[in-house]
Amino acid sequence: MARKNFDAHLDELHAELIRMGSRVEKQLHQAIESLVNKDVELAQQVIDDDDIIDDMQKEIEDKSIRLIAMQNPIAVDLRNIFTTTKIATDLERIADHAVDIAKVTKRLKGEEFIKKLIDIPKMGATVRAMIHDSLDAYIKGDVDSSYEICKRDDEIDAIYKQVFSELLVTMMKDPTTINQATQFLFICKFLERIADHTTNICEWTIYLVTGEQVDLNQ
Repeated sequence: MARKNFDAHLDELHAELIRMGSRVEKQLHQAIESLVNKDVELAQQVIDDDDIIDDMQKEIEDKSIRLIAMQNPIAVDLRNIFTTTKIATDLERIADHAVDIAKVTKRLKGEEFIKKLIDIPKMGATVRAMIHDSLDAYIKGDVDSSYEICKRDDEIDAIYKQVFSELLVTMMKDPTTINQATQFLFICKFLERIADHTTNICEWTIYLVTGEQVDLNQ
């Protein structure tokens, strides 16, 4: 009976993590949308809603502590709980970067963009898909998918290098674009960091299933 109760609480913890992940995906989508549409009100909503993500992380941590206290978990249970809290931390940091993007939207309020935003939304869509798929792989314990998802990080890195080069040329040709171009570079860097945190989630899945700690952020 105790084991059954423990498993039920563990399932609840996983469900809470997935809810947090869905919320973080939404935050990132809204942050990019606020930038593309120059929607300052939506950007402020992303900033305000960050407290919800923080609270969800704290709740997951609290539930994890209570789970460990319920009974003496076996090694695989401890690994399960540990990885859940680690993934929650990565999700919270992803949400922080969504806030960073929203703050850029506010800083660029009223400005005409120096170029049409194509690469940033593309990067945003890719990292959102990575977040969703990495959490799906975690729930399924799918190691192969975790490795495949990490390969998409190379795509993000490639787009970042391309955008960096293009904006550098733009700034050299016209110094008046420096402020805005720098803000766009910040956003690309935030998205690159989000991809890195998503890679971390995949690494935690691999650790959960195999017990091996791998470094895929290279």
